[in-house]
Amino acid sequence: MREIEQRGLYYEEFEPETRYLHRPGRTVTEADNVLFTTLTMNTQALHLDAAWSARQPFGERLVNSMFTLATIVGASVTQLTQGTIVANLGFSEVSFPHPLHHGDTLYSETVVLAKRLSASRPGQGIVTLEHTGRNQDGVVVATATRQVMVWCRDVSPAAADPGAPDTGGADAAGSDADGIL
Repeated sequence: MREIEQRGLYYEEFEPETRYLHRPGRTVTEADNVLFTTLTMNTQALHLDAAWSARQPFGERLVNSMFTLATIVGASVTQLTQGTIVANLGFSEVSFPHPLHHGDTLYSETVVLAKRLSASRPGQGIVTLEHTGRNQDGVVVATATRQVMVWCRDVSPAAADPGAPDTGGADAAGSDADGIL
C-alpha cells in the first residue's frame, strides 16, 4: 500500500511567485481573542473591555493583532514547513491594515517571494515568504514577510515516523519483492 506522510516543502520544492492558499479558514470567536490576550499578558482594553471599546472609533473590541499574525502563519505550517523547517529567522514588514472582529473568518495565503541556499549552512536554504490574512469579505487584515531556513531534501535528518508499522528491520534500500532482505 502506498503511504503519504503530511509534511512541508523542502528547499527544492519552493517556487518563487507561487501562491499557496491555506484552507480551511478559521472563524475567530470572542473566546479565542480573550484567551489569547490574557495568556500573553496583553492588558489592552481594546481587546478585553467591551464598555471602554464601545466608546472608541471602532465601537467594539477588536481581535488581538498578534493572534491574527500567529493564525495566518500557523495556517501555513502543514502546507509549507511541517517537518522541513530548521528555524524561523524573522519577520519584517508586518502590517494590520484592517481590524479583525469577533465572528470574522480568517483566510490565509502565502506567496514565495525568494529563496537562496545558505552560504554558511550546507544543506539548508533560506526562503522568503509573504503571508496575507483576509477576512470573509476578502479584505486584507494582516500581512507579514517572513524568512525561514529549511532543509534541502537530500540532507534532511527527518526521523522515521514513530507510528509507522515495523518493517522487520528493512534497511534504507528496502526489501525485495518477496519481503526478504
